[in-house]
Formats: sequence, structure tokens, C-alpha cells
Amino acid sequence: MLELSQFPTLNASLNAASAALLTTGYYFIRQRNTVAHRVCMTLAFVVSIVFLCSYLYYHAHAGSTRFTGTGWIRPIYFTILLTHTIFAALVPLLAVMTLHRALRQDWTKHQRIARWTLPIWLYVSVTGVVIYWLLYHAYGSLNAGREEGKGRIEQSTTFLRRSETKTAYTLELAQ
Repeated sequence: MLELSQFPTLNASLNAASAALLTTGYYFIRQRNTVAHRVCMTLAFVVSIVFLCSYLYYHAHAGSTRFTGTGWIRPIYFTILLTHTIFAALVPLLAVMTLHRALRQDWTKHQRIARWTLPIWLYVSVTGVVIYWLLYHAYGSLNAGREEGKGRIEQSTTFLRRSETKTAYTLELAQ
């Protein structure tokens, strides 16, 4: 079983996989390869369901994570988060409707709604990864406890140091 702390990374990976599958599926339909399109879109739907279950499990057990960024990034982050949240609420409905119309082979209605579903779903998947990066890497828990005034790069610089007794290189974390 995964540690609770690993769920945000899993969720971001599932979002990235969904975005890749959606993009590939779009490419295939533009090439008129309907079989490959169907496979990619079905996988994107399944990956998104797994994401939703994982996301809900994580937040039911861990609660919410506070964004600690300050200055100019703060309104940018909350704008991305707000639009992401609004569109994320629409994606399940749109995805189910689009899939349902495809399963019924109602191609005219499928195309009509897919033109809305794809960009919204893709936006949600990509911004999900951006939010993860901002929340957990750029301004989040990985920066917790660092000295004020020092950037993340200066504090966690890694370097290779040649061992004096061996010819192998060892990777060490700067202190």
C-alpha cells in the first residue's frame, strides 16, 4: 500500500497520463484511426476514474494542503486553482456524456460534445499537474523548514564528489 504522502505524486502522474492519452487520442482521430482513438479515450477515462478515487481517498485522510507561496504567484495560483476546480466539476458529466454518445454510435452528437469535453478535460489534467508542482515542490512541503532568505537551490544543491579512497563518485547532499 502507498504511504499517504505518496498520493499527491500519484495523482499528478495520473493527471499527466490522462493528458497524454487525451492528446494521443485526439491525434488518432485526426488521422482517422478510430480504433486507436477509442483505446486512448477509454484509457483516459479509466485513468481519470482511478485519479478521482485516489484524490478523494487522499483528501478524506489528509485534508487539504495550504498554499504557502507569497507575492505575485499567489493570485496566479488561486486563479489556476479556481478555474481548475470549476472545470473539474464539469469533466465527469462531460466525459460520461461523450462516452455514452460514442457507445451509442451517435457520431454527430458525440462530435458536438467532444469539442467541448476535450479542451476542458485537457485543461483540468494539465492544470492538475501545475497545481501539484506549485503546491508540493515550488512553494510547498519540500521547502518547509528551510532557512529564510535562502533559495531552494542553494539549500538542496547536490554535487558529485570524488572519494579520496575510491575511484567511484558518490552523490552527497550539501549541508
